[in-house]
Amino acid sequence: MGTGGDAGGTAARRRGCSCTKDDFLPEESFQSWENYGRALRETGMRLRDRVLTRSLEKSELTEVRARSGHEMKKNLSWWDLIWFGIGAVIGAGIFVLTGQEAKEEAGPAVILSFAVSGVSAMLSVFCYTEFAVEIPVAGGSFAYLRVELGDFMAFIAAGNILLEYVIGGAAVARSWTSYFATLLNHHPNDFRIHATSLSADYSRLDPIACVVIAVVCIVAVVSTKGTSRFNYIASIVHLAIILFIIIAGLTKANTHNLTPFTPFGTRGIFSASAVLFFAYVGFDAVSTMAEETKNPAKDIPIGLVGAMSITTACYCLLALVLCLMQPYTKIDPDAPFSVAFSNVGMDWAKYIVAFGALKGMTTVLLVSAVGQARYLTHIARTHMVPPWLANVHPRTGTPINATIVMLIATAVIAFFTSLGILSNLLSISTLFIFMLVAVALLVRRYYVSGETTSANRNKLIAYLLLILSSSVATALYWALSKKGWVGYLVTVPVWFLSTLGLHLTVPQARKPRLWGVPLVPWLPSASIVINIFLLGSIDGLSFARFGVWTVLLLVYYFFLGLHASYDTAKAADLSREATKIEEGNGGAAMEGHPAGA
Repeated sequence: MGTGGDAGGTAARRRGCSCTKDDFLPEESFQSWENYGRALRETGMRLRDRVLTRSLEKSELTEVRARSGHEMKKNLSWWDLIWFGIGAVIGAGIFVLTGQEAKEEAGPAVILSFAVSGVSAMLSVFCYTEFAVEIPVAGGSFAYLRVELGDFMAFIAAGNILLEYVIGGAAVARSWTSYFATLLNHHPNDFRIHATSLSADYSRLDPIACVVIAVVCIVAVVSTKGTSRFNYIASIVHLAIILFIIIAGLTKANTHNLTPFTPFGTRGIFSASAVLFFAYVGFDAVSTMAEETKNPAKDIPIGLVGAMSITTACYCLLALVLCLMQPYTKIDPDAPFSVAFSNVGMDWAKYIVAFGALKGMTTVLLVSAVGQARYLTHIARTHMVPPWLANVHPRTGTPINATIVMLIATAVIAFFTSLGILSNLLSISTLFIFMLVAVALLVRRYYVSGETTSANRNKLIAYLLLILSSSVATALYWALSKKGWVGYLVTVPVWFLSTLGLHLTVPQARKPRLWGVPLVPWLPSASIVINIFLLGSIDGLSFARFGVWTVLLLVYYFFLGLHASYDTAKAADLSREATKIEEGNGGAAMEGHPAGA
């Protein structure tokens, strides 16, 4: 069979350590300057093709996967996925950002902020779960969007997925240094180098963060199953320490510290919730492990939903304990739990807290390293980035090239950039991707090419535009109108009626084969509006940085990614046609020469 017999097929079979030009740019457009010039002149036509073309599920599961040369090992169960989910999520968000947001944005109502973020994350978990069960490949949301929204939207999401992982890993690595310093009775900046010539947000250089990332990289490339064993042992220890914090903290609780409960008002709750969404980032890494899961239909729903339920409960309880232990005005923004125990006379407990935080952050980094490498591997299989990054090592069954490259990028960012910048920029990328996945799920349920009528397709597009526009209008009104409420009387009913119209007037074109999101279209639509609403609570400077990143993505895409993926797709189409012709000729030959002739 000629699956994957395209420009990427040859490159995929080369050794992972090869570094020739054809490992990075093997496509026809880059074989000569003349070819590249012709490709640039065809940019408009190629862009139209990539915007309108949707990948086939079968292609993602066979041809695209085959470009890695070797299969990933299927050795994960739902038990592994639950612990991967817990290990991926519970880390810097709860141990660092809780103090920052409680003191500066929400007060004791930070408990509600965690609940709001948790609801949003759980809605996204449902959407991810259906896709991961139906399309169990390493590409996660990138593969899902390629199938439902097309190549171009998938690339924009891919860039933000990679940004999410790099920034998330960098933020956790810098937080690792902060808690390591606390464990040794030092201020975090005692272990950082102050480069006075750089701006304040980039002047605290963090070599310890880089060392931690390097160690995690080594562990991640050796074995996924070995990583899983280490992760769930570490996560069990981590949960035991969280249980200690809750019980010990409640012995020092004072309910008067919860008053006033909402010192910054409702706006503070949602503003904190947008940043605290950072604390839930990581569960999407579990969906990238679907390709290595023994029974995706059973293991992924239990793993993802179970991990998120445990995580949300832990977060709300930890936030409650912190606010009960001391007034929100006295919470330390850098190491809130350690300092809280010191302030109530349990100075010895801060060492247990710091150790627990380090454990949590280490497992977050480890699962992030596994997840981000699998994202990059699948993106490289499509040649949107160099196919050299798609190679899977034959002995370890892990994508070594992708793991190393992603962690080098993470280490560089971690070395320079402060946590405040990282957490806001991370939340934008994550909320944007989760919103797109919810849109893709609605498209998947209500549109099947060749089956859905033009009238139903047009109604689906109209309802989706109304859901998105009313969600954006609600977020903008929230951001710009500090005390108004009249606008919500327009935007919220439009969202509700649009979702109701979709439910009543457009028949579902596809039912999930194995596991499906309940209450469609309501849950995906709610995920869209909540994610966009939380985006409206993030500061403008972070959106400016997000805009710069998006422009850089588009420049790369128009000059390299577009042409590489276009050539690869066309080569794959030719391969499929050749295979059909061979099969047809083979069938004719069989008819002309009966067995035994």
